[in-house]
Amino acid sequence: MTRAEARRRIDELTAAIQQHDHRYYVLDQPAVSDAEYDRLFRELQALEAEFADLRRPDSPTLRVGGGLREGFRKVPHVAPMGSLDSLMEREELVEFDERIRRALDVESVEYRVEPKFDGLSIELVYEDGVFVRGSTRGNGEIGEDVTENLRTIRAVPLRLASSDKGAAAAAKGTASVRGEALMRLADFEALNKRLVEAGDEPFANPRNAAAGAIRQLDVSITASRRLGFFAYEVKGDPDAALRTQSDAAALLAAWGFHLDASAKTVPGIDAAFDYHAQLADRRNDLPFEIDGIVVKLERRDWQRGLGERSRSPRWAAAYKFPPRVEVTKVLDIAVQVGRTGKLTPVALLQPVNVGGVTVSRATLHNQDEVDRKDVRIGDTVRVRRAGDVIPEVVEVLPDERPRGAKRFELPSRCPVCHAKVEREGAYHVCTNGLACPAQLEGHLQHFVSRGAMDIAGLGEKTIHQLLEQKLVRDIADLYALTPIDLAGLEGFAEKSIENLVQAIENSRKPRLDRLLYALGIEHVGDTVARLLADHYGGLDPIVAASEEELQAIKGIGPEVAASVTHFFANKRTLEVLDRLAAAGVKPVAEKKAKGPQLLAGETIVFTGSLEALSRPEAQRKAEQLGAKVTGSVSRKVTLVVAGPGAGTKLAEAEKLGIAVIDEHAFLERIGER
Repeated sequence: MTRAEARRRIDELTAAIQQHDHRYYVLDQPAVSDAEYDRLFRELQALEAEFADLRRPDSPTLRVGGGLREGFRKVPHVAPMGSLDSLMEREELVEFDERIRRALDVESVEYRVEPKFDGLSIELVYEDGVFVRGSTRGNGEIGEDVTENLRTIRAVPLRLASSDKGAAAAAKGTASVRGEALMRLADFEALNKRLVEAGDEPFANPRNAAAGAIRQLDVSITASRRLGFFAYEVKGDPDAALRTQSDAAALLAAWGFHLDASAKTVPGIDAAFDYHAQLADRRNDLPFEIDGIVVKLERRDWQRGLGERSRSPRWAAAYKFPPRVEVTKVLDIAVQVGRTGKLTPVALLQPVNVGGVTVSRATLHNQDEVDRKDVRIGDTVRVRRAGDVIPEVVEVLPDERPRGAKRFELPSRCPVCHAKVEREGAYHVCTNGLACPAQLEGHLQHFVSRGAMDIAGLGEKTIHQLLEQKLVRDIADLYALTPIDLAGLEGFAEKSIENLVQAIENSRKPRLDRLLYALGIEHVGDTVARLLADHYGGLDPIVAASEEELQAIKGIGPEVAASVTHFFANKRTLEVLDRLAAAGVKPVAEKKAKGPQLLAGETIVFTGSLEALSRPEAQRKAEQLGAKVTGSVSRKVTLVVAGPGAGTKLAEAEKLGIAVIDEHAFLERIGER
C-alpha cells in the first residue's frame, strides 16, 4: 500500500469508527456488528503501526470508545475508565501473555478471569461508605451523571456493608467501584413483549435496553426496567491496600456487591483458555448476555508497573467468543446511500433468530465483498452476530443456490436521485453531491456546525423537519427560510424564530476558509481550507484551479487536489454556489493580522472543550499571533490551553511542567476577554 492509499484509508476508517462510536455510545443505535467494528478498528491499528506518522490526532485508537449525551451533567471519574483491547484469535492472547511476562521478566504469572458482560460500564463513587455519585464511562475521563437512575437498581448498595473490620476500614475515604449495568434475558424478553403489544419499537438486544434505561431523564422508567449490576473493580483510596485482583473481589463481596461466581484466579494463560472454553459451553444457559472473558493480571503492583496506553490497560484484555452463526436465505439485496454518497449493498434476509435476536438484514459492505463471497438473491447463507444489530454474511452455501441466480451489481445510477455512480477505490459513489437527498441531511448538519457556518439553532431535529416539509432542497435554501416557514416547525416560538433568523443572517459573510470547510469537500478539513483561502483569497479562483495548480501549494497533495477539482467540476454544485451568492452569502478572505505577535515563540496545544471559541477558531487566532499549534504534548510545547474534559494531554503537560491555562486566560492573553 502506498502512503497516499494509507492516508486515504486511515481517513476513511477514522470517520467510520467515529460515526459508529457515536451511534453505539450516544444514540444506543449501533449500525454494524461488533465483529465488523473490531475488524475496522484493528485495520486502523495495523495501518497506524505501519505508517506511524500518518496517525491523526483525533484517531479513535487514542481514545476510549464512548460518548457524552446532552441532558446529563458531566462529571469526572475518580480515575480514567479505559476500554479493553478485544482479542479474537488464540494466538493474540498468547502474544498478550508473552508480552506481559517479557516486560516483567518472569517465567509465569497468575491471571484473574471473569465473564465479559454485554452491558453498560458504570462508575459508582462512595464517600466514607455512602453512595454519592454514579456515572457512565463517557469518554473515559468524564461521564454522564446518572446517580438518581442508578439509585433505582437494587444491586447497587447505597451504603457499603461492613461485616468485617477490614471492609469497614477500606470503606473510608473515596472509593470508586466499577461494574456493568445489565438486563437479564428474561426481563429483556418481557420488556420487548410489552413494547410490541403497545405498538412501540422493541430493543435490538439487552445491552441497548440497559443503556436506554440508564440514560432516562425519567428515573421511574429506569426503575421499571429491573436492571442488575455486577461489580468487578475498585479504584480510589482503597486501591493502595489491595495486593491482588482477588483481594479486590473479596472487598467488593464484603461491601455487598454482586460478583459473578465463576470468576477466579488461574495459574497461567493455558488455564485462561480452559476457562474461556468452559464459559463458552455454558453461554446459552446463562441468564444474561456475555460475549467473551476478561483476562487481568492478578498482582496489582505489576499492573501499575505495566501502566496504561492512551485508551486501554497493558495488563488486561478481552478474549471474545466467536461470533454466533446461523443459516438463512437472502430474499433481496437493497442499496443504501450514505451521507458521503457511498452506496452500500445490504442483504434482506429471511428473518432468523441469531443468538436470541431476530435479524432480517446483513451488511455486504461493498461490491468487492459481494463479489468475493459471491452473494446472490435467493442464496442460502451463514450470518453471524455478537450482540449486534446488523450482522454480516459469513459465507454462501453454494449447494443450496437456486437455479438461475444472477450475480449482483451495484447500480450505475443512484437509487435515490438517479445521478451517475462512479467507482472510487473499493466504493461506488453517487456523483450528485449536495443535490442528492440521501446525502443532503448530513451535508446540512455539517454546513451549519460551529466550526463551519456556525448557524446556532439548526440542530439535527430541526434539519430533519425542514427536509420532511420540503422547505429545504439544498444548503442554499437555508437562506430563503422565512419566519412563517419556521413557525410551522415543532419547538419554534417567537424568540427561537427570531434567534435563528438572526443566526442565518450573521452567516452571510463567512470567512472564506469556513465556507470551504462547510461545503464538505472530501479531504478538506479546516487546515486545508485555510491553506486554500490564504493562497487564493477568493472562491472563484479556487473553483477554476487545476489539479496541477492546487498541488503547487505547500501542504496540498494529489488526493486533496483531485478531490477539490472533482467537487467544483460538478454542475449541480456550481448551481448551488450561484444560489448561495444570489442569497447574499459572500465569503471574505481573512486579512493578515497586524500589530504585535503576542504569542511569538510559543508552541501551543489545545485540549478539552472550548466555550467561547471553536477549536479551529482558537488555533487560527494563535497562529495569527505568531504561535505554532500542535496536536501532541512534548517537551517542545510551551503552553497548553485546557478546557473541560481535558484528559491525557493535560496530565502529560503537568508531568512535564508545561504551563497550563484555561480558555478565559487565553482570551485575556490575546486581548479578547
